[in-house]
Amino acid sequence: MNSNPAISILMPVKNTALFLIECLESIIRQTETDFELIAIDDDSSDESHSILKEFAIKDKRIKVFKNTGTGIIEALRLAYSKSSGTYITRMDSDDVMSLTKLQVLTSNLVAFGSGHIALGKVLYFSASPLGAGFKNYELWLNSLIEKGTNFEGIYKECVIPSPCWMVYREDLEKCQAFYPNVYPEDYDLAFRFYKEGLKPIACSQTLHHWRDYSTRTSRTHVHYADHTFLDIKMDYFLKLECDATKNLVLWGAGDKGKKVAKILIAQNIKFTWICDNPKKIGKHIYDQLIRPFTALASIDNSQSIITVANLTAQKEIRLYFKEKNLISNKDYFFFC
Repeated sequence: MNSNPAISILMPVKNTALFLIECLESIIRQTETDFELIAIDDDSSDESHSILKEFAIKDKRIKVFKNTGTGIIEALRLAYSKSSGTYITRMDSDDVMSLTKLQVLTSNLVAFGSGHIALGKVLYFSASPLGAGFKNYELWLNSLIEKGTNFEGIYKECVIPSPCWMVYREDLEKCQAFYPNVYPEDYDLAFRFYKEGLKPIACSQTLHHWRDYSTRTSRTHVHYADHTFLDIKMDYFLKLECDATKNLVLWGAGDKGKKVAKILIAQNIKFTWICDNPKKIGKHIYDQLIRPFTALASIDNSQSIITVANLTAQKEIRLYFKEKNLISNKDYFFFC
């Protein structure tokens, strides 16, 4: 066995015994064999730890540790501290790898070199029918991965599938690895990849099978509630994008628009608030006047945050920006 494997797979594990054997078998069957799997048991109360130990006895590439802290971030941090690979990736213990996942990710990363993120398309699967939201997210995410244009949608949703990326160790270090204590940790890491200028590598192959079920952590834990995603978006927008020389415009006065407005007000950032709801136009919310879209005609040198969820309206808004020769993720940002 290679004492310094090329690839380190970091995998937090918590109460996934029902799916863990299928997950581990998909890893050990990989066509690329030069890897180590570092599995961190995050205080499981089921049979997860014993399953991990049984596999580790049979396959020395599997290393098992107990989390010395609590939660996914500390589990990832511990796994990373135990890793030695040149290339770093992560895995969810309830998912399944496609047979050539590690081979494709590694070969793409080697071909393009440091400063890049190797990605693969994902496929949701479930014992029960998948909701439309999951399928729409899968289609949207895969359309970005196919073109390598992931960061075009960074302010809409998480554009880097957390269990299907690979980077050089030095690039992960440049992005602060798993040191920040910010949840959702996968979305925060995606923003750090974006901030440091890492470039996604286009990929047309499905490399990861993403299992959905009602008790999955991303569905049930407070760390993955909607407001936490918005907090991350606003934090990075204010740090990376907000241009004090421009006139900020907030589009939409629904729940998300109101939350964005409260953050802007708390930061003493002036903005013009517009929407198309006749029941709100002309009224004040948080002492801010809600104006109609026609107010845009009198606003020059603008920068916009769009919280309008309606897809037809989004198309009309994009057409408006195109006609004005405004640039996505510079002059305007879709937050949904």
